[in-house]
Amino acid sequence: MAALLLGVLLLCLCLCLASPPAATAASACGENTSLEGYEADLRMYQHQLRGRVEVLDGCSFRVSALDLLAGSASTRWWRAEALDLDSLARGAPAADEPLNRTFLSESLVFRLLPGVSWPRVPVLAAFDPLTSSLFGFVRLSNVSDDSSTNSNASAPTMFDSCTQLSPRLRVRWTLDNDSNSIDIGLEAAIGSEYYMAFGWAAPGATEPSMIGADVAVTGFTEDGLPFAEDYYITKQSECLLRKDGIVEGVCPDAIYERNDSTGLVNNTRLVYGHRRDGVSFVRFSRPLVSADKKYDVPVNATRNMTVIWAIGLLRPPDSLSPYYLPLGHGAPVGTAFGFATLNVSAASSGCVGPLDAEDKEDQDRITAERNTPLVVTTGPSLHYPNPPNPDKVLYINKKEAPLLKVERGVPVTFSVEAGHDAPLYITSDAIGGNATSRNVSEVIYAGGPKAEGVPATPTELVWLPDRNTPDLVYYQSLYDPKMGWKIQVVDGGLSDMYNNSVLLDDQQVTFFWTLSSDSINIAARGERKSGYLAVGFGSAMVNSYAYVGWIDSNGTGHVNSYWIDGKDGMSVHETRENLTHTRCRSENGAIVFEFTRPLAPSCSGRVECKNIVDPTTPLKVIWAMGSQWQSGRLSVKNMHSVTSNRPVRIILLAGLAEAEQDLHPVLAVHGFMMFVAWGLLLPGGIMAARYLKHLKGDVWFQAHTYLQYSGMAVMFLGVLFAVAELRGFSFKSTHSKIGTLAFGFTFLQPINAYLRPHLADSGEILSRNKVIWEYLHIFTGRSALVFGVVALFTGLQHLGHRYGSKNIKGLTCGLIIWVVSVALVVVYLECMVVKRRRDGSADGLSGKWVLGNTEEDDSVDLLQSERDSKMESNLTEPMEVQLEPLKG
Repeated sequence: MAALLLGVLLLCLCLCLASPPAATAASACGENTSLEGYEADLRMYQHQLRGRVEVLDGCSFRVSALDLLAGSASTRWWRAEALDLDSLARGAPAADEPLNRTFLSESLVFRLLPGVSWPRVPVLAAFDPLTSSLFGFVRLSNVSDDSSTNSNASAPTMFDSCTQLSPRLRVRWTLDNDSNSIDIGLEAAIGSEYYMAFGWAAPGATEPSMIGADVAVTGFTEDGLPFAEDYYITKQSECLLRKDGIVEGVCPDAIYERNDSTGLVNNTRLVYGHRRDGVSFVRFSRPLVSADKKYDVPVNATRNMTVIWAIGLLRPPDSLSPYYLPLGHGAPVGTAFGFATLNVSAASSGCVGPLDAEDKEDQDRITAERNTPLVVTTGPSLHYPNPPNPDKVLYINKKEAPLLKVERGVPVTFSVEAGHDAPLYITSDAIGGNATSRNVSEVIYAGGPKAEGVPATPTELVWLPDRNTPDLVYYQSLYDPKMGWKIQVVDGGLSDMYNNSVLLDDQQVTFFWTLSSDSINIAARGERKSGYLAVGFGSAMVNSYAYVGWIDSNGTGHVNSYWIDGKDGMSVHETRENLTHTRCRSENGAIVFEFTRPLAPSCSGRVECKNIVDPTTPLKVIWAMGSQWQSGRLSVKNMHSVTSNRPVRIILLAGLAEAEQDLHPVLAVHGFMMFVAWGLLLPGGIMAARYLKHLKGDVWFQAHTYLQYSGMAVMFLGVLFAVAELRGFSFKSTHSKIGTLAFGFTFLQPINAYLRPHLADSGEILSRNKVIWEYLHIFTGRSALVFGVVALFTGLQHLGHRYGSKNIKGLTCGLIIWVVSVALVVVYLECMVVKRRRDGSADGLSGKWVLGNTEEDDSVDLLQSERDSKMESNLTEPMEVQLEPLKG
């Protein structure tokens, strides 16, 4: 019995000792904490996360009005010290419930995991550790007891009210009567090239109308930056400036009042904007009652008012307008524009769940092509699509971390210029930076430590995706995580359909072609979003044959051909080229079109009949993009917003291309030196030998030899300059062939002079060798001059064909004038020679004329400038003559 009592006592003692910790744990979860009652809005990063976090007690929190697109199975509420990539990687789950479904404006309570308390949660984030993707967060650190309760920490994406205007567009607002203002947020599942417009209709109208409406037009620039501008509608058309100076249409207030130096007419103020998951969001603020009584509609906060809205394509600024201008929406009411009744004082919660765009991959896209290298560099992280990210990311063809699309069986060539600290590799890991350092396995498909380089010495990496390559892989840096992005691996495409492809100027358009015996198949694909894509054959859009592909408002693709002879819409003339197999489509906002045309049109009399494609001659190709195109008469709205800076010369037979370059200074020196040699020195030497022999002494000979040898030296240096610039000899062009003949004939002259036969004694008949030498000397000299002058003209022609210089015609005309002038001088000198010969005959002093060379002194050696001293003494000594009487 005593033992039994002792056991019971020991059991009671154990229960008493064990119960206080349990009670302590229970009270810790229900006790007050310094953060209890703290509320903060979730800041959205991606997956359309919205909601408000409230700390309930020491181990639980509520998220109210939670919107979230589904994450992966590993997505959790996460605790971390900070928001940088390393801190999030070192963090851990804060709650156990996964965020792998879509949440539709739900209010949920989450409990912290055992052992986790609020002091250990400086940052509470929705985070996917599998892909290191941050969806959104709230900060809980550095919150004092005085400021924690009901702090109402606000995020720019959170508002008091929201209403759905269309399936793709929402308007959110927060009213601030104290400051006489209202904050408005426009949110739409549209492309980045679209605008969002919202505003108030003119009061007092019997029926809703856009005329007189005061709207804010919002969107994103070409650089991805948000904007919001105050607009006023005077006409249901695009903004136009008439010849009389009157502005009409949907125009910014600042255009109507161009002399407004104070800026009072623009009362819309941008607050925040972003694009996430294919959804545009712009927040702006405007006064309820503005000081601008002319263009702003006063908003009565307590009454129902008519509002208007629209979404549509946006035209970027151009040479005529510095503003982003909305184009016509062109869709039925309720789809792309409409009217609604709104009372901003009445709270509304008409937006349930997040907007879900069909195309969530919003960043730039690049499709790899056969034989077209992808240039890999690094740059700042500006609009990286998947935060968190490092300070710098990988750029491909000047695009920040684009989505790369490759085709199985098509080799992908990377020209790696990202630096020695960022070697490229293709991996199965979404984070990169060498997964083994995180104790995670990965499959490496290409690249590694040696795939690094700089612009001066790039490294080429060739990767061939095959049928075993997964549909999704990643390009990353080997040393730093999250620098790259996705690679989509697909089957087939334009690379398989066409034999050749090149990137045109600025890497914004890819040009494809396949040659056949009498036709050419052509395709063009824009590498950026646009309303139309134009490709032209020529050095500039003016005087070029252009092919335009576009999608109309009904979604139908079109391809048309044009002849352009000016810079306005009236100068773009639609032609009747025989285009077959035409197709046009839009790939994520980028235009792709294809067609087949004959190499030589079978027609005559029309301008397009001259549009002959010669595969043996380089084809100059240019491009342009704009926001809108149409059949028939064109207008200002069809102007391009971006175009190529220079043409690209495509060698169709070889499948190669090179950018049209400015004239190299060294080649300019080559041309100038050749003109000095063949236009001045060598002709001058010939004319000296021909027309200066009537002068005393050997002036003609000195001038002849000095000018000829100087011309040969200048010509030789000019050839060396051309060879050095072009890195070797080339005899493919007509200019090089004729120049080589001129060069050869010129350098025969010194050899000819050295082999001159001995002089004939006085009174002797010229020997046969001497006659042959005379003929050879004259033939080679004059042939060299003829070939040299022809080489000057062919050089200018080659210069214009290769570099498209605008001064070629002027230079050619100048050279023609120079040759004609020299010819006239020669005619004049020939007349003088004939006149002197006649005068000499009258005096009985005429000499003989050998092979067209008058008064030739045969005693002169062409390689020796001094006369024979003995001959000279004989000529100067007096002669004695003895006279004898004649015997009869």
